[in-house]
Amino acid sequence: GHEITVLAPEINLRIDSSVHYTVKTYSVSYTREYVEAEFKKLGYSSFTPQSFFEKFSKIANITSMFFDSCKHLLSNKELIEYLEESKFDAVFMDPFFACGQIVAEHLSLPSVYLLRGLPCSLDFHATLCPNPPSYVPRFFTRYTDRMAFLQRTGNLLASLSSSLACSFLYSPYDRLIREFLQQEATMLELFSHASVWLMKYDFVFEYPRPLMPNMVLIGGISCTQEKALSQ
Repeated sequence: GHEITVLAPEINLRIDSSVHYTVKTYSVSYTREYVEAEFKKLGYSSFTPQSFFEKFSKIANITSMFFDSCKHLLSNKELIEYLEESKFDAVFMDPFFACGQIVAEHLSLPSVYLLRGLPCSLDFHATLCPNPPSYVPRFFTRYTDRMAFLQRTGNLLASLSSSLACSFLYSPYDRLIREFLQQEATMLELFSHASVWLMKYDFVFEYPRPLMPNMVLIGGISCTQEKALSQ
């Protein structure tokens, strides 16, 4: 069978020890209470009407927390040496925590992504997948695949503004890439190196959109086992 090592910050919400894998942790500067509060804010914004800037600010807070975690990980020389000496075959990650791809590049390993999506449609930019604003609604817009002219115009503007916002959002990682990998590259370029994108949604519940050959729909794989009704 496979030997699996899970890399996680000491402060996390879901990862526990298990007989099925080895857990390696690293210290971070934030607290569990802070993490729980930020994720609750992000989840709350998904179900309440808020402006683009309000929702983006919550994503920016999460991204900033992940960036801080990434700095602590890459500066942990003992842990990095362990990863280098372990001779892994691949890196399996959620690219929302972008640091995983930096580690994969450092170890010269293929990366497999498990994700629902990336901010600003970076998943489609990285895979060079067509993402036409004429019928693919952008995140936060609440549009459907059937848009009038003004809605399509708004969808295009949302696409342009989110691209600018994400260039600001991920710019700190460019400095980390230069310092740790000793190369000039952007986070988007590193995302494009992923071998397989396992997308956690299903075409039955999504609006029609193009996909690339290495984008595989696996919607429902993280759902819990159903239980029989009491009556």
